Amino acid sequence: MDGTILVTGGAGYIGSHAVLALLDAGREVVVVDNLVTGFAWAVDPRATLVEMNVADPRMSDLLRAHDIRAIMHFAGSVVVPESVSDPLKYYENNTAATRALLASAVAAGTPHFIFSSTAATYGTPDRVPVAEGDPTVPINPYGMSKLMTEAMLRDVAAAHPMNYAALRYFNVAGADPQGRSGQSTVGATHLIKIAVEAATGKRNAVGVFGTDFPTRDGTGVRDYIHVSDLAAAHVAAFDQLAAEPARSHTLNCGYGRGFSVLEVLDAVDRVTNLKLDRRLESRRAGDPAELIADNRAILATLPWRPERDDLDGIVRDALAWERRLGEREKGRQG
Repeated sequence: MDGTILVTGGAGYIGSHAVLALLDAGREVVVVDNLVTGFAWAVDPRATLVEMNVADPRMSDLLRAHDIRAIMHFAGSVVVPESVSDPLKYYENNTAATRALLASAVAAGTPHFIFSSTAATYGTPDRVPVAEGDPTVPINPYGMSKLMTEAMLRDVAAAHPMNYAALRYFNVAGADPQGRSGQSTVGATHLIKIAVEAATGKRNAVGVFGTDFPTRDGTGVRDYIHVSDLAAAHVAAFDQLAAEPARSHTLNCGYGRGFSVLEVLDAVDRVTNLKLDRRLESRRAGDPAELIADNRAILATLPWRPERDDLDGIVRDALAWERRLGEREKGRQG
C-alpha cells in the first residue's frame, strides 16, 4: 500500500515497535514525538523523527508536506494511578490533544486513523472474556480519556472522509525479538517489566497487589499480548482501512486467555532460574479480578494471527531487553 504513515509517540514503547513493523513491511514512516517520555534513540533511523507535540497547530502542514495517508496515534499518558490523582493531565494529553490532532487530520484530508485504545474502557467487566459490544464503564480517568477519544473518532468518521480502527489493548509486554526496542520507561508499572527489573537487580522485590480475588490462586488475572504481535495488528489494521475506506473498526487486542500475577512471576522464575522476592500487598482500588479479551472479532476482521503467544517467550524477550538497557546504562557511565 502506497503512502507515508505518521506514528505519534513513535519514540515510546508500543509506538517504537509499530515503527519497526511498518518499516519492516516496506512502509515510509514519519514519527512525531515530544520526547517527554520517549527516547530519540528508540526510533529506527529508517524513519523520519520530528520533535513536536501532536496538538501543535502546525501538524496539518506536516501532514500535507509528507502526504500522510494514515496516522497511528500512540502519544499520550498511560499511568492509571496518576490519572486518578491528576485527571486534568489525562484529559489534556489524551482527549484534548487527540481532538487537536483530529482537527489537523481533517484539515489535511488524511483518510485513515489507527488509535491506541485500551481495555480500561471496559472498567470492571460483568463477564470475561470481555467483548467489544460489552458495556464500557471506565473506572478511572485514563480509561475515560480513551473512551472519549473513541466517541470523537466515531463522530469525525461520520462527518468527514475518514475511517478508523480503535484497538483496545489488554496487557502489553515483551520486547522486539531482535533486540531493537523494548520497554524503556523509568518507573514503568507493567508487571512483567517490574519482574524483569527485579530479576536483573534493579528492584529488591515485586509487589503482589491482592491475594484474595476470586481467581484460581487469589491473584489478578490478565491477558498478556506480546508487543510485536500488537505492532503487527496495527499494520494489518491499516491495510484493512485502506482496502475498505467506508468501514471503521473497534477491536480487542489480546490472546483470549489470562495468567495470574503469581503465574507470571513463576514464568520469570523459570526463565531466569531465580526465585523473585514476592511481597504480598492489599488490593489496589479498582483492580478487576480478571480482564481477558474476547478476540474473535479481530481474528475475523483482520488477516492477523498471534505469532508470539507464549508467556515464557514474552518474558525471555523482556528480560533480554532489560539486560540490554543495563549494558547501555553501564556504557553511558563508562
